[in-house]
Amino acid sequence: MQLNERSLRNLEGVRPELVAVVKRAAEISPVPFVVTEGLRSQARQRELVKAGKSWTLDSRHLTGHAVDLVDANDFGYDIPDMTAIASAMRESASELKVPLVWGGDWKQRDTPHFELDRKAYPA
Repeated sequence: MQLNERSLRNLEGVRPELVAVVKRAAEISPVPFVVTEGLRSQARQRELVKAGKSWTLDSRHLTGHAVDLVDANDFGYDIPDMTAIASAMRESASELKVPLVWGGDWKQRDTPHFELDRKAYPA
């Protein structure tokens, strides 16, 4: 699957290594996905925290180190679909040798969220 125009626009300002991972994952993912968020402004991040959609003002989105992806079919992020997308993202990251972290693995799950590993890519 090719990424749509919205997804490509939302990848503007995102680190090139992560963009490459997302584009490759789009080719191999069994679930088509859309990039809903990439680089964010501090104002946008404050809005998301205020709305309860994010819990930090120190998001990796602020530096282009993170993206949010959702199922293109229903714009949802249910566990089976997000697990399939995460599998494609992990495979792509492995192929490209880019250390990646999935928010679905966190204690406080954030299944749409993927970010470059802080150890390899500090802000």
